Amino acid sequence: MKKLVYFTSEYVSPGHPDKISDQISDSVLDACLKNDPNSRVACEVFCTTGQVIVGGEITTTTYIDIQDIVRRKIEEIGYKQGMGFDSDCGVMNAIHSQSPDIAMGVDRGGAGDQGIMFGGAVNETPELMPLALVLARELIILSTSLTRKGILSWARPDAKSQITLAYDSEGKIVHVDTIVISIQHNPEVTQEQIHTDIKQLVIKPVLEKYNLSLDEVINFHINPTGRFVTGGPHGDTGLTGRKIIVDTYGGFFRHGGGAFSGKDPSKVDRSAAYAARWVAKNLVAAELATKCEVQLSYAIGVAKPTSIKVDTFGTGTVSEFELSDAIEKFFDLSPRAIEKELELRSCNFKYQDLAAFGHIGRTDIDLPWERLNKVEELKEYFSK
Repeated sequence: MKKLVYFTSEYVSPGHPDKISDQISDSVLDACLKNDPNSRVACEVFCTTGQVIVGGEITTTTYIDIQDIVRRKIEEIGYKQGMGFDSDCGVMNAIHSQSPDIAMGVDRGGAGDQGIMFGGAVNETPELMPLALVLARELIILSTSLTRKGILSWARPDAKSQITLAYDSEGKIVHVDTIVISIQHNPEVTQEQIHTDIKQLVIKPVLEKYNLSLDEVINFHINPTGRFVTGGPHGDTGLTGRKIIVDTYGGFFRHGGGAFSGKDPSKVDRSAAYAARWVAKNLVAAELATKCEVQLSYAIGVAKPTSIKVDTFGTGTVSEFELSDAIEKFFDLSPRAIEKELELRSCNFKYQDLAAFGHIGRTDIDLPWERLNKVEELKEYFSK
């Protein structure tokens, strides 16, 4: 019997309590950057039954209405009276200004903190993302859309998905082994209707989009506890930054540990992670590897990365030393250069939208770090 290796990724909906916190944090950031692109923001959110606390450090010249931002976002996500959490909740503002000690280093073009960041790309999907993460995300995107349109009339905002893929010894995907999906629901709906609707309206179209069949999936676990009425912040406290794996690659590549949401682009946790994705994606698209991970590191107040490391997992067409040299040649990875190249302060997107459905591998938004604008230069450089 052929031995298989299994890999799993999960995803959560915008109505998940941690994602509510992420979206509020990034909504505050968006409001600051709209009228003051030079705002310094580090915004954290805690949400629970009937209560949202917004804290952190913000230095900006514009006025932001924290209560209005919080209430509008909760309404947009879909929480209503009777769900244990809604826009009439209490809102506490605990924001103060950024430390001048941090500002001093950022003002001269250095990184806003020390740390390590990772970015990756793999040729499992057209967008060069891990398939397990993409499938798990697509399930949530579709189920959220159907819930908001009222097609899943029984569904509420909180939801989670999980995909397990089976790989052969050569790293090729053999089949979808297991699909787990749980969607918060009203008390009246039957489990039979939930199972039928999720399989036919959510899982089937997502699999077909990627030329996969519902009949070939080995295991399904749909609302496996049998009841998911109490959800959102009423069922589980939410915090900014607790879904960093969901936000990126679903565990397929490593993660430096720093969250994205609520942080302005001077925070390399965010900007350098985007840059590492940009680098890795261009390397894979240039056919220099079929799987690539880039690690960057920074020191607070220092502009140049303290290290750059490339790992192609044995799939590279040139050595990792040569790839590292090429990165230094073609990519300026100083914080200010990243901000400019990736349009992180003059952006045509909303950070809160990234907090809802992911920061990496998006095809529905023109994200600068997803652009393949270095491929031809890299190909020409290595063809010599």
